[in-house]
Amino acid sequence: MSTLPMISRLAVDDTGRAATEPLREDIRFLGGLLGQVIADHAGAETFALVEDSRRDAFAVRDRELSRDVLAARYTDPGVAQLLPVIRAFSNFALLANLAEDLHRERRRRIHLLAGDPPQPSSLAASLAALAASDCTDDEVGAALAHGAVIPVITAHPTETRRRSVFDAQNRITELMRVRARTELTPAEAAALDAEIGEQILRLWQTALIRLRRLTISDEITTGLRYYDASFFEVVPRLNRDVRRMLSETYPAADLEELSIITMGSWIGGDRDGNPFVTGEVVTEATSAAAAAALRHHLDEVHELRQELAMSARLVGPITDELRRLGGPECLDDDEPFRCALREVRARLAATGQTLLGTDFLTATELEWAQAARAYADPAELSADLDVVDAALRAAVDASIADNRLGALREAVRTFGFHLSGLDMRQNSETHEEVIAELLAWAGACPDYRSLDEAARVALLSAELTSRRPLLQAGADLSDLAVKELGVLEAAAAAVARFGPAAVPTYIISMCTSVSDLLEALLLLKEVGLYGLDAEGAPVCTVRVVPLLETIEDLQAGAAILTAALELPFYRALIDVQQGVQEIMLGYSDSNKDGGYLAANWALYRAELDLVAAAAAAGIALRLFHGRGGTVGRGGGPSYDAILAQPPGAVQGSLRLTEQGEIIAAKYAEPISARRNLETLVAATLESTLLDTEGLGEDSAAAYAVLDELAALARSTYGDLVHRTPGFVEYFTDSTPLSEIGALNIGSRPTSRKQTTAISDLRAIPWVLSWTQCRVMLPGWYGTGSAFAAWVGDDPDRLAQLADYYRRWPFFRSVMSNMAQVLAKSDLGLAARYAELVPDADLRERVFGMIVDEHARTLDMYAAITGTDDLLADNDALKRSVYNRFPYLEPLNLMQVELLRRFRSGQDSPQIRRAIQLTMNGLATALRNSG
Repeated sequence: MSTLPMISRLAVDDTGRAATEPLREDIRFLGGLLGQVIADHAGAETFALVEDSRRDAFAVRDRELSRDVLAARYTDPGVAQLLPVIRAFSNFALLANLAEDLHRERRRRIHLLAGDPPQPSSLAASLAALAASDCTDDEVGAALAHGAVIPVITAHPTETRRRSVFDAQNRITELMRVRARTELTPAEAAALDAEIGEQILRLWQTALIRLRRLTISDEITTGLRYYDASFFEVVPRLNRDVRRMLSETYPAADLEELSIITMGSWIGGDRDGNPFVTGEVVTEATSAAAAAALRHHLDEVHELRQELAMSARLVGPITDELRRLGGPECLDDDEPFRCALREVRARLAATGQTLLGTDFLTATELEWAQAARAYADPAELSADLDVVDAALRAAVDASIADNRLGALREAVRTFGFHLSGLDMRQNSETHEEVIAELLAWAGACPDYRSLDEAARVALLSAELTSRRPLLQAGADLSDLAVKELGVLEAAAAAVARFGPAAVPTYIISMCTSVSDLLEALLLLKEVGLYGLDAEGAPVCTVRVVPLLETIEDLQAGAAILTAALELPFYRALIDVQQGVQEIMLGYSDSNKDGGYLAANWALYRAELDLVAAAAAAGIALRLFHGRGGTVGRGGGPSYDAILAQPPGAVQGSLRLTEQGEIIAAKYAEPISARRNLETLVAATLESTLLDTEGLGEDSAAAYAVLDELAALARSTYGDLVHRTPGFVEYFTDSTPLSEIGALNIGSRPTSRKQTTAISDLRAIPWVLSWTQCRVMLPGWYGTGSAFAAWVGDDPDRLAQLADYYRRWPFFRSVMSNMAQVLAKSDLGLAARYAELVPDADLRERVFGMIVDEHARTLDMYAAITGTDDLLADNDALKRSVYNRFPYLEPLNLMQVELLRRFRSGQDSPQIRRAIQLTMNGLATALRNSG
């Protein structure tokens, strides 16, 4: 087995080196400041260990030093000596991420200033592609009738960095922009550099992680942080830009009401396997979100009132509507806009008091609210702002109306009083247990669980077409039923307070049948979220969404959808929900179930089948992609992933989860947030309106080939993960899995159930564990064997796969994402984790299988793509991996050493914190750990 780092397979030369010199300069500058801070505040001994580690890590990369020499540096120092070294490399990872983000921003500016054509994945490039096609106004209007791009923020155990760390990063980013773009005097430059150094000192002296275990409240706060950081500024303006640009090109498309981006969240509503999600947590999550939205609106109205000081004597005629908006006092006021906005501000304050209580407001705001009437809903607020807008356009200038007021009007349309939709999620097994109890208590069915599927559907359908509730006050129920109903009652209360958009979706994990769908609806009925109107037709503002997770569930998804739509009441329900059925696709469990290639193909096949089933039923389909940050959980470049969807799968709308380090990388500040959200919109437009598959008449043959490859890959993967005796023991011992559960990482348990089965393990710890030990197994295992077995010695078959790589976005995306994972793998480091397995025979057997498949996968990748350079198609990532990954080496080696000590019984708060810091540092450096 080769122990050479995988970066030795990257072809890095001086081509394009000049373009990246500013990046290297930034990294040297920031690294130098960090080094100075360490020398000044951690001491010469720590600084020497850090510098020696850094030097040796690069020597290992360049094959000038054995990895054993570097590993030996960490065997003698105590945990107290290693902690600052871990912090040093973790902080460097944060600063290197920051420098790379700035460099991408710099390169985009260079392209724009040079007048280059729009870059792929930009909104301008997508609109140019649409303009070059034969899309008509009617086609665009129909495709975007329900246009929606909905990023859904989820919690993640390694993305819970402190607010102070977050703020320091953003401040350093701002200062580095000034440093790069501003002509400074020597004194100004020195002062700026000193301030950057001060921020790095603050970063060094701030704990990167909390000492206590995270709570859901912590995660709620972390998720909401991104609204002030970027979403409030970016989303409304991007929505307005998308609507304007599309309307200019397609004026008859009727897109005046399109606000394509809205936000979602799982934090506080996802109780699948998380016992800490309660009714109180749901109330906290929805109330905190509403408070953020209303605070934003109040602050913006206050700022508007300060800005719009125009005198009635100096502008055009003031509209009667604006005078009336301000009330009698404004009929002759010389500053009518301020007067009108005073009334808007007072009503908003009253709204905040009504919805959130007096604690939400300051003492001054309480005074404003006293005599004001609260807004009934966001539409009333929008109507008042429309009056101000019309008056500004008539009396002042459209440019003033389009600025802060325009952004606020769009923010109210986008965020309402609820901010983001909180998805509810629970496992179908829990639903079944609770429904069985409720039906038995009501005397409707003594043993629901004994019924077959047809009988269940018949019974549930009868209950869902009846107005009679199952429960009455005082029902004697189990703790589980009380808790589940309490969560749903809190969701119903949130809908009543903040509107239907506050809880738009109910997701059923492990949904395997129609009865799984109907059980969730019946629970919603018990809390008043589902009901019948005067004519007996079903009414429900919450979409019930099946989550198809395993490969078998994905294969059965279309049949489940068709069977559900054959129920008259269910079809009627979909019709009143805009004729749209949403279905969630689980990337994580399907990968854990069948491996990388089999899962990706099962998802593609499922989408094809679901599209066909929806078309046959005459309904629209919205797919919700449960993508994680890693390739093993559906990650990878979002633009490529969306374009790689099958024909008809993106019908003008999609939802997708955003989690882990990906959230910070994409949305920590406005410029990166704008770019990444624009990418999602651009890909949605292209995938909806253009032919992005590119296979033409060859599609059926290509699908058949992938059917064979997926079966072969799944068999190889299953031989290791599901059929190798002792595999679970090997996995547990050779990765930090046990420590992920033992340390204060995340609010939820690592498994859905208290078992050791791989099937019950959550996807995040599964992927995080393999990522930390640098095997990256979920992102490639089984693929090499599948390709090798299918191709055999047939050059025509190899040429066929090479043709798919060139022509088919799906296949190219699969190969490219796999290559990115392989580039980040390192079996030399993985071998050191394997040494943690006490059973030598098991260690050699399982690790030997991993090594053989790794080599086979590398060989087949080179044969199909024509290059053994894993990142030949991504020069920016290649240089990042080549330049930055040596800094991961010490973190991995220290983690192995600390795990060895911890497992030998050397337990202490310090060693636990040190292990957690290595996990956090590696996750930060890899940027997509789980």
